Amino acid sequence: MSHDTTSISVDDKKQPVTTLAPQQTGETRSFVLYTVIAFAVAVLVRILVAAPYLVSGPSMDNTFHNADYLIVQKYSACVPLTSSCVTWGAPQRGDIIVFRLPQNQSQTLIKRVIGIPGDTITINGINVRIKNQVHPEGITLSEPYITPEDAGGPTGETITLNADQYFAMGDNRHVSFDSRSWGPLPTEDIIGRVVLRLYPFTQIGLTPGEARYQ
Repeated sequence: MSHDTTSISVDDKKQPVTTLAPQQTGETRSFVLYTVIAFAVAVLVRILVAAPYLVSGPSMDNTFHNADYLIVQKYSACVPLTSSCVTWGAPQRGDIIVFRLPQNQSQTLIKRVIGIPGDTITINGINVRIKNQVHPEGITLSEPYITPEDAGGPTGETITLNADQYFAMGDNRHVSFDSRSWGPLPTEDIIGRVVLRLYPFTQIGLTPGEARYQ
């Protein structure tokens, strides 16, 4: 007696009758496989490439506001349970970055990169002056994203950055808690740069707030 489950005999001619059960099983397995793969890809993207963040606080007004929903591209990431790490790039002057506060790793901040490794930054009132190998005589940054009502805050400071340090400031200068208060930002504390704003819907866009200087 045959125990073949894909066909049955109905008369002496042994005409095969195809059933749907194997096809349904195959479709179910494919769906489960695709779901697992999609989940794994989403987890890897979340760990290695990008992550969502929600703005809280006024320190980046008027560039960002409370409840802005942002996607942050990571500069580097390490694969869990391994010693493998990848680096996607380095912060540039004018990038909007998200980082861990050096003095409190549980606190995450969003600021603008003003100084990069090798810079000497001088803050005098509302003016920020940069000296480095490219500009040995110094240049004063043009910062159109700073409104008159948002200017101010700590001033009269000069600092030179080491090879693994950055200087970060909020666009709302008179209330921002930034490198003027707690010092240089170590590279290792930087998570990534803002590459996309998804909310509010009227302001959806790539690299929101990013600036480049002449």
